[in-house]
Amino acid sequence: MIEFKEVSKRFGSTLALDKLDANFPTGKIIGLFGPNGAGKSTSIKMIAGLNRPDQGQVLIDGELPRMSKAQIAYLPEIDHLYPWMTIGQAAGFTRSFYVDWDNDKYHELLKYLNLNAEMKIGKISKGQRAKTKLLLTVARRAPYLLMDEPLSGIDILTREEIINTLVRDYREGEQTIIISTHEIAEVESLVDEVFFIDQGKIMLSGSAEEFRVERGQSLVEIMKEAFRHVDQ
Repeated sequence: MIEFKEVSKRFGSTLALDKLDANFPTGKIIGLFGPNGAGKSTSIKMIAGLNRPDQGQVLIDGELPRMSKAQIAYLPEIDHLYPWMTIGQAAGFTRSFYVDWDNDKYHELLKYLNLNAEMKIGKISKGQRAKTKLLLTVARRAPYLLMDEPLSGIDILTREEIINTLVRDYREGEQTIIISTHEIAEVESLVDEVFFIDQGKIMLSGSAEEFRVERGQSLVEIMKEAFRHVDQ
């Protein structure tokens, strides 16, 4: 389980997280939803151990993130790939850092995503780069997979391939996936649990299916309604 306990974080005069409390359950696909600037990326980076709280505590199975980095596969929003590498070289570079790298899974996904190990990263399309980032993250067998805006700025067909890859390789009950995004409609059918965040606080959370059944609304509609209420 991932726990946020009264977590606050400032960047200069900007309050990114405001005494945030949340428990992300194990073995689920979790949506962390909210508008741009809501605190989604800061929360994801806290779990990945890239940011530290100014106040409060983040725990992963009872340990601080810096003690749990080997359990976490992190897909950042930014393009962090070296353009001079081929996909195969990038895979070898990534493999050297992580003992949970699954080479059979890597080769299987390479084919599934219509990529080639000899492709040079600096010369492939934006969609292919997005798929390469996913490939290098999902080829690990980490129990926690963090994805920060994985669909941002890419075409609809690539988005579909990314979503299909997640569904195909998800190990239900064994793996926890947290998807941080403001593009809810694309991933609504994937998530088991949802956390709506705005202004650094969790505004609403619970089972995605229960929300839809009890309210008769999509998650997009629920978020709009919840945030409209906050603004009044």
